[in-house]
Amino acid sequence: MYTTSFLPFRRLLTHCSRASLTNPPLLPFRPVLSIRTLHFSPLHKMSCEAPPTADGSPWYAAFPSPRTTKPGALTRNEVLDLLQKEGSKDFVLVDLRRNDYEGGTIRGSINLPAQSLYPTIPTLYDLFKAGNVKQVIWYCGSSSGRGTRAAGWFADHIDDKGDTEMKSVILEGGIKGWVKSGTEYTETMIGYSEEAWSK
Repeated sequence: MYTTSFLPFRRLLTHCSRASLTNPPLLPFRPVLSIRTLHFSPLHKMSCEAPPTADGSPWYAAFPSPRTTKPGALTRNEVLDLLQKEGSKDFVLVDLRRNDYEGGTIRGSINLPAQSLYPTIPTLYDLFKAGNVKQVIWYCGSSSGRGTRAAGWFADHIDDKGDTEMKSVILEGGIKGWVKSGTEYTETMIGYSEEAWSK
C-alpha cells in the first residue's frame, strides 16, 4: 500500500542501517526502520533527549525562533480523509510528544520529540524528500506549542531550500482534539488507551 512513493525512502533507510556507525548517527530514530514498519507496527518511544539549558529557560530557547509563526493547518477531518485514502501515501505524520507520550498515537505516525528536533531538520528533510513526501503533518498535545514551533522550523527549512512542493503543517487541535472527536478517530490510533485520556 505504501511501497510506491516511499520506495526511495525505504532504500535510504536500509542503506543507513548497513552503513558503519563509527560516528554518532544523525537520525533521531533507529535507522533500521523501514517506512512500512513506521506505518504498520506499534510505535516504540524514541529516547532522544535535548541537553537541558543551564539557566533553566525553556527547551526551545536553545534554538532560533521560527520565522514561520503561523504554519498551515489541517483539520482532523482532512487528516482522517488522508489516512483513509486508498493508494500510495505522500505525507508523514509526526508526533512530537516526549514526557506526555502515552494513550496511543495516530496510525502511521513517527515519534520525534520536539526537544531534540531542531538539529535533525536537515537530515529529516533529505529523508522525506527522498521518500517523495509532499506534506509533513506535525502534532503534539494541542498543536499550539511544540506542533506550531516544529512546523514553523520545518517550513523555514523548506523555504530556504526553495522547495515549492513540500508543505509543513500542523494537525489542528493536536492529539487531544483527535481523541475527543469520537470513535471514528480513536479507531485509527495505535495503542489507544481510554484510561490514559480520562486522567
